Amino acid sequence: MADDLTRPPAVRQLRLVVEAEDYAAAVAFFRDALGLPEQAAFTGEGDARVVILDAGRATLEIANPAQKRMIDEVEVGRQVAPKLRVAFEVDDSRAATDRLVAAGATEIAPPTVTPWQSLNSRLDAPAGLQITLFQELLDADERATLDGFGTDRPRGE
Repeated sequence: MADDLTRPPAVRQLRLVVEAEDYAAAVAFFRDALGLPEQAAFTGEGDARVVILDAGRATLEIANPAQKRMIDEVEVGRQVAPKLRVAFEVDDSRAATDRLVAAGATEIAPPTVTPWQSLNSRLDAPAGLQITLFQELLDADERATLDGFGTDRPRGE
């Protein structure tokens, strides 16, 4: 198992591709209001357009149905999330939530402190995406001491 920890990852980048009926509004929201820097943009025949926005470090969060329900309950107070929800870590959840609502998002739930000590808000955003904005209130070492935190990998591996 130690070799798994020293071997370079097989995947270099996670890219979430989203079809947006209102391309201009989605770009304005995610690039301009949320502040994701534009990495590249391409055009093609028939008005084909795509922009690639840098969202920082990417992770793939896989949750079982019970966890998904629990997150909805904590963040929103009811079940609202589709199977796919996009979460963005920000420095200030309250300010980012206000900025994105002003830019056209619909607030589902205001910033709320979670049991895992982050400040999370939930929004309906352009391109049919439901998003969570989260601000970590503790560093990784501090969170690791909380009940329920750790890894699925058996200890010592």
